[in-house]
Amino acid sequence: MKVKGDLTTTRREYIAEPLLEEGLITDPIALFSDWMDAAIANTPDDATSMTLATANSSGMPSARIVLLKHFDDTGFAWYTDYRSQKGADLADNPQAELMFYWKGLERQVRIQGTVQKLDQAQGAKYFNERPLGSRLSAAASCQSQPIESREALERAVEALEAQYSNGEIPHPKEWGGYALKPTRFEFWQGRENRLHDRFQFNLVDSQWQIQRLQP
Repeated sequence: MKVKGDLTTTRREYIAEPLLEEGLITDPIALFSDWMDAAIANTPDDATSMTLATANSSGMPSARIVLLKHFDDTGFAWYTDYRSQKGADLADNPQAELMFYWKGLERQVRIQGTVQKLDQAQGAKYFNERPLGSRLSAAASCQSQPIESREALERAVEALEAQYSNGEIPHPKEWGGYALKPTRFEFWQGRENRLHDRFQFNLVDSQWQIQRLQP
């Protein structure tokens, strides 16, 4: 069987508004907040989806989509099982990159930084705010570890649901949050003829330095 894999003619044009030096917000977290507000207004279901890229101690990278849950000057936070691949990577190498892509706005944001666990109280608070089904799946699953079948996974959830019929699922100690403290941002705005606008913010001596990058 011949596999069709030539995608060289698949392309589209970018026709968004420019991102220029004039009027550029010089605080990258404030700029990100503005862009997130626009993304939520444009596509609310997917605006908080982000690629989280990690690497293990040997440098092998891995990436997956997770959801941004809150952010401020102290960091950008998400929640997961600490026993997952990303958890193992971050235990070995507590650095990561986040990447947001908002197709409707023709925008990307990349955020690099160091990562720390949130405290257990924050993890428990968010866990207890989740819908019942999400709490059951998080508590029943040892994320990223092998399991023999879908049926076995569903049985584990059913057993947990029967054990805690009142819906008060205990917060698993292996489940909680991480926060990435940014040291570098890149804001990318798609432009016509691939002449994109790109601005890099680097943290140097507690100050953000801004550079325009070539596309």
